Amino acid sequence: MRKVYLSNTPREEALAKFLAGVEIPRRLEKIAVTGALQRVTGKAVFASCSMPSYHAAAMDGIAVLAEKTFGASDQNPFCLKPEEDYHNVNTGDPLPSGFDAVIMVENIQQLEDGKIEILAPATPWQHVRPVGEDVVTGELIVPALHRLAAPDLGALLAGGIGEIEVLAKPKAAIIPSGSEVIAPSAERKRGNVPDFNSTVIASFLRQWGAEAEIMPIVPDDQGKIRSAIEKALEIFDLVIVNAGSSAGEKDYTCMVIEELGEVFIHGVATRPGKPTILGQIKDKPIIGLPGYPVSAYLSLEWFALPLLCRHFGQPLPERNRLEVTLGRRVVSEIGSEEFVRMTVGYVNGHFIANPLTRGAGVTMSLVRADGLLIIPANSLGFEQDETVEIELNKPEIALRHNLLAAGSHDLIIDLLATTLKERDPQMNLSSAHLGSMGGIAAVGSGRAHLAGVHLFDPETGVYNVPYIKKYLPGGGVHLMNLVYRMQGWIVPPGNPDKVENIKQLADQKFSFINRQKGAGTRVLFDHLLEKAGLTPDQIYGYQREEHTHLNVAAAISAGTARVGLGILPAAKAFGLDFVPLVEERYDLLMSESFFNSPEAKTLLSIITDPAFQKEVEAMGGYSMRDAGKIIEC
Repeated sequence: MRKVYLSNTPREEALAKFLAGVEIPRRLEKIAVTGALQRVTGKAVFASCSMPSYHAAAMDGIAVLAEKTFGASDQNPFCLKPEEDYHNVNTGDPLPSGFDAVIMVENIQQLEDGKIEILAPATPWQHVRPVGEDVVTGELIVPALHRLAAPDLGALLAGGIGEIEVLAKPKAAIIPSGSEVIAPSAERKRGNVPDFNSTVIASFLRQWGAEAEIMPIVPDDQGKIRSAIEKALEIFDLVIVNAGSSAGEKDYTCMVIEELGEVFIHGVATRPGKPTILGQIKDKPIIGLPGYPVSAYLSLEWFALPLLCRHFGQPLPERNRLEVTLGRRVVSEIGSEEFVRMTVGYVNGHFIANPLTRGAGVTMSLVRADGLLIIPANSLGFEQDETVEIELNKPEIALRHNLLAAGSHDLIIDLLATTLKERDPQMNLSSAHLGSMGGIAAVGSGRAHLAGVHLFDPETGVYNVPYIKKYLPGGGVHLMNLVYRMQGWIVPPGNPDKVENIKQLADQKFSFINRQKGAGTRVLFDHLLEKAGLTPDQIYGYQREEHTHLNVAAAISAGTARVGLGILPAAKAFGLDFVPLVEERYDLLMSESFFNSPEAKTLLSIITDPAFQKEVEAMGGYSMRDAGKIIEC
């Protein structure tokens, strides 16, 4: 029986209800100060001794009685006798009895028989560290609920504290669920899903101060899920069940929590993250996270992090914010708060942000994200070139070294990004797969530094140049060849359908997977259709679109398509066959300002490096015979 959502509660309201209904009890444990970095104090800590515990010399030199030096000057130098008038001291030495000042070694003149001459008087207690200058007995070193930083540990040890009572780390159990879920190291078969979510969830919890343990995977069985939760509650302070939180026939988490305790929230008004469950069993908090990774990680941060921060008496950390200009339109739906992962670059003195793939299952969108754009529940989104504020995952200064590549997808761009990072660790190259036409528009409007383009013009038989002249008649751009690459049919291993030409796709109704509008591969396919006298409606699957060659290959590998147009390395990555069709020129379009920048020169040095070219050509289907050549446009 399906369990429908109980609510579509706004995120802040859901958090308030959750925190009002649960709490993790605080326990204390005593640990060595030397191992207490980032732990939170359970009690205020007071010094048991002073530091220094004696009057100490603060400089290398001589200890003197200040009043015996009064009157010394250039015109009236004083001569001091050893032991009687002074004692030699080094930094940190106890100040000898009967002396109250130190004269630095640089300010004394050595005479015969150990005598010393000084040309200026000392003042009482100059260059002396008095007892307790750093820490004094009974002084408060750190208060309760204080997260210990590195200097704190030094102050504690200086104050005679070798052990300290800190808050014990709350124990969190992570229960992965799903009959299709397998251990990450297990052999993967069709229909299996590796449990990588638990490792990420546990890592976040440990980062936030909890002890996290990943429990055995539980199949979609209500009784087994109940048993797993009951066992976890005997030991752990917080229980997190991953997956099974939605409204499917085999989603049992909500039912089990209702049986054993109380469900506060089932359904949060966010995208992603709606299938979140918040509840309690035996006064212990329990969270049901969605199975999709992006949903799970965001939901964990929204609800587990505030719970732990309150437990430790710490403020909820806030990300830095940055105003950016949108490089693309971002559409949303009214009714749910949406969290869009964004890449950010610094183009012509402005921060430009582009949305990444918005699917809740796309883990790589979080890996690549420089920040989050939060679209309010009452908003339909934002327009291209609109200024918005995003929450940052990285420091603003790092984003100033981000290069934005728009346009056509190619695996070489990824290789170029990796090599660029190796050459200059400050620099990053991030890609937005907008297609060749989108890339031209992005560079022309100042929303990208460069774009990969491979647009064939049927009238002239020339790549790229006619399109640049048409859409950027004002110039201000430069075109540089990156590579020649082979486009062809990507087909299952052995090419069982014997695909050779585009007419077969129409005649035999092979399931085709296309690229998005504006992509150079889409333009090429449309040209081949026209040349063969065919129309798009004769191709089964023409309307099905993917944004990269790898996604096309993935669909064919999964059996949801029989053929696609793409490049050889994408086919090789999935063990597919490749039928060569046509060699095309793939160029980089750059804005004038970027073309003359030091960053562009670094890119050019990589592109023309024989070692890099050898690595590219080894991928198959590439020729770098004109790499780095400037093309008149």
